[in-house]
Amino acid sequence: MRLNTSSLVLPLAALFVAFFVAPLCVLLALSFATRQGAGDFTLAHYLTFFGDRYNLSILGETLWLGVKATAVCLVFGFPVAWLCARAHARWQSVLIFLVILPILTSVVVRTFAWIVILGRQGVLNQIVLALGLSTEPLRLLFTETGVIMVLAQVQMPLMVLPILTVLSRLDSNLEDASRALGAGEWRTLWSVTLPLSMPGILAGCILTYAAAITAFVTQTLIGGARLIYMPLHIYQQAVGANNWPFAAAISVIFMVAVLLVVSALNAYGRRFERYV
Repeated sequence: MRLNTSSLVLPLAALFVAFFVAPLCVLLALSFATRQGAGDFTLAHYLTFFGDRYNLSILGETLWLGVKATAVCLVFGFPVAWLCARAHARWQSVLIFLVILPILTSVVVRTFAWIVILGRQGVLNQIVLALGLSTEPLRLLFTETGVIMVLAQVQMPLMVLPILTVLSRLDSNLEDASRALGAGEWRTLWSVTLPLSMPGILAGCILTYAAAITAFVTQTLIGGARLIYMPLHIYQQAVGANNWPFAAAISVIFMVAVLLVVSALNAYGRRFERYV
């Protein structure tokens, strides 16, 4: 008996509609509701957001934070992926395990561990003072630098694994041909390896960026109350101010902004589809 394809898709489609589309529609409807909940629809919450420079600055800083964290992950993640792709099978398994090890630990536990590391009496400051690199403890906790460092460590697997997947599929003969034609190691890396690995780089950037700017726990615990990003701003409006319609409007705006960035990266990535 042949199985109908649509019958296999229906359970997944129903689950998608029930737990994603329906809540999204409720969120969108709530964003147009008045605060009194009288059933009237209004654009006041969106106008309030775009008319306030404070709200726009939070949105801009959040999007820019994602760019910084993604750049740090790319700078440190690509060499790790490159080493994993060229390591012996036994060592490759060890390296991959070390890469995915942070995923096996709760993000809350990892973030609290970083609070201990970045504190004024933390491990990092003790090393800096012991080496004489500074005369006083560095201020890393409750700063944007600290937030970026922790986000980079937490989201690093999302950057390394897509790049590693693409690098593992590359034909090594292409690099050998580049060297045979006179190109050095760096020229081969820039002219051959990097262009061919762009699909993996873009996939890693999309995953890392989306995860970094929505990391409520990491941004809040490491950044503290002084650094307010969109997830914390939404939480403050919903729970602190009890203004759920405005919080819903902020959520919709934030979601659209993230989708625009991801769509731009996807559009740019289509240039490299021929390399896959």
